[in-house]
Amino acid sequence: MESSIKDRSKVKNYMVAPGEPNPLGATVLKSGVNFSVYSKDALNIDLYLFDKVDDPEPFQVISLKSSINHSFHYWHVFVKELPVGTIYGYKVHGPFDPENGLRFDYEKLLLDPYSRAVVTPKSYDRNSFCEFGIKELGYEKSMKCVVVDPETYDWNGDQHIHHPYSKSVIYELHLRGFTRNPNSGITKSRLGTYAGIAKKIPYLKKLGITTVELMPVIQFDPGDVANGSMINYWGYSPLAFFAPHNGYCFCDDPHMIADEFRNMVKAFHKANIEVILDVVFNHTTEGNESGPTLSFKGFRNDIYYILAPEGQYYMNYSGCGNTLNTNHSIVRRLIMDALRRWVIEMHIDGFRFDLASIMSRDEHGNPLENPPILWEIESDPVLANTKIIAEAWDAGGLYQVGSFVGDKWAEWNGRFRDDIRRFIRGDNGAVSDFACRIAGSPDLYQRPFRDPNRSINMITCHDGFTLNDLVSYNHKHNEANGENNRDGCNENYSCNYGIEGPTDDTEIETIRLRQIKNFLVLLILSQGTPMLSMGDEVRRTQKGNNNTYCQDNILSWFDWDLVEKNKELFAFVQQLIKFNQSQKIFRMEQFWSEMPERGDRCITWHGIKLLEPDWSYHSHSLAYQLKEPFGDFQYHFMINAWNKSLEFQIPQTDYQWYVIIDTWQRSSFFAFGDQPIDTNRYKVSERSIVVLMSKLY
Repeated sequence: MESSIKDRSKVKNYMVAPGEPNPLGATVLKSGVNFSVYSKDALNIDLYLFDKVDDPEPFQVISLKSSINHSFHYWHVFVKELPVGTIYGYKVHGPFDPENGLRFDYEKLLLDPYSRAVVTPKSYDRNSFCEFGIKELGYEKSMKCVVVDPETYDWNGDQHIHHPYSKSVIYELHLRGFTRNPNSGITKSRLGTYAGIAKKIPYLKKLGITTVELMPVIQFDPGDVANGSMINYWGYSPLAFFAPHNGYCFCDDPHMIADEFRNMVKAFHKANIEVILDVVFNHTTEGNESGPTLSFKGFRNDIYYILAPEGQYYMNYSGCGNTLNTNHSIVRRLIMDALRRWVIEMHIDGFRFDLASIMSRDEHGNPLENPPILWEIESDPVLANTKIIAEAWDAGGLYQVGSFVGDKWAEWNGRFRDDIRRFIRGDNGAVSDFACRIAGSPDLYQRPFRDPNRSINMITCHDGFTLNDLVSYNHKHNEANGENNRDGCNENYSCNYGIEGPTDDTEIETIRLRQIKNFLVLLILSQGTPMLSMGDEVRRTQKGNNNTYCQDNILSWFDWDLVEKNKELFAFVQQLIKFNQSQKIFRMEQFWSEMPERGDRCITWHGIKLLEPDWSYHSHSLAYQLKEPFGDFQYHFMINAWNKSLEFQIPQTDYQWYVIIDTWQRSSFFAFGDQPIDTNRYKVSERSIVVLMSKLY
């Protein structure tokens, strides 16, 4: 075994042994650390050890020999007495033959695909890693891995939270953006960090949500952005699937990266709130043939990525330059080991899979009927009690909402978003699809015994307009992104109601607020699992930008002044969530349309006249009656998306109807018993929703 170092005064000369191929990554044992990495066709591999992230030279280089440290396609070594917190990276010798899919580059220090923590030097420059064979590239510019011992953290008895979908209200948020604004009240050093968000848990608890869905917090490259003057704020630019993003830490100690993340999870669990991660297993930050070599390309490019028939190019089903070859056995193992790590070592409660339809493609990009990776995720016992949620489409044209594989997967229901928006905006021909969405989308989820709550309902998410902007802009305004407004979705089914953007016009503002309330009523009281987007409860705006992926500024950050400014809307959302959680009808695990109750259907459709729903092309109204199966309550919803008031007939009953919600009225939400109805008709004002409730004695 050979060791080499330029500055011999710093030599530590840790003793080494051959090591073992299993487990992969850097594994802390009693007498040292075992390193193992997969690299088929590598000629030789060197392990570089550093004291600090910015060190220009390693303190020790260990050359792995094929005769001693090589088992099949795995390279391994055991470093005796090596301390936790040591910083490391790999350099791999091998052929650079892009036409045949090989991109080994010995001049690049590579991140371990199984690294549990990553550190980024101050002088890191993404562009420096894009050209092959630059010899003057210094180690002080390279990202590096950290040896982490997952066994040393004290969880203090922390346990996973297992809220069923039927009792879940999800809140999607950006970890940095939630507390980065100086008006958040967070200590300056904690702004936009794991520690900062933990301080805002009481706000989320007060709102009533049960589950946070964190936009990417797995290590990504902020420099991966189309406009070089911006940064990748959203984080859909993954680099190390096992590592928490170091940019969200406040401590400079590399070994504390994982612990800061765990502290956050433990704090959420103490408040009985689940933590779901938005994971990106469809591409990596290494991009296409012009992108950098940071990790996977340098270990075995043609295994980790789906390549074009011309091997030097990449298939791009992600829209981000490359596509991860998720159904290759090595990549499948990587994904499964990463998911298990987040559940076992980090106590994560579930995952939302970005562009999950890519994971149904084979090594040539063709859709598979039974994708191995998706079935492995579905059936893995470690993941049995976790939520697994698919964004069931990709940028290559696959759209699998309603047809995603398996029994366990839930899905972001993009049809719910679009059809609700179209109907509330007043589009023609929207009423039939609208009815399906509020009733759990039985037209999409037709498999027997399907839980309707596996439909993750949303009006907005990180990708697109905020709820405030949905009712304030007719068109996207993404000029600040530096791409001449070409980026972002062009069709948002939005409406500004007379003026583009902010206005002092009281009439327009009244309509906008009412439409926001209408959307929130339908989101939270439709069948399925509701998902709120960060700040919609207080009218957060992005000033018409529907693609703020590169905007790490007040355009994207949560404005905490809005909590007081829009406290009445916050209270309305709070009441809606409480109502959702307290009434059995909204937590049923069977479709309303499939549940008979005392000889009647659980849901009965009406129009402005009883039992006469108007399904015509020009219809802009709908009513429906809900009865709890063998329960104590019934409900009557009257929805008027027309620009004139309509008078609805009310079902005759032996029991008193009371108004619970009327979005036309300022307070909008009423206590049961406060607003009795004394007639058999009710006037629903334009663009309003009214909900009645009756107790069955």
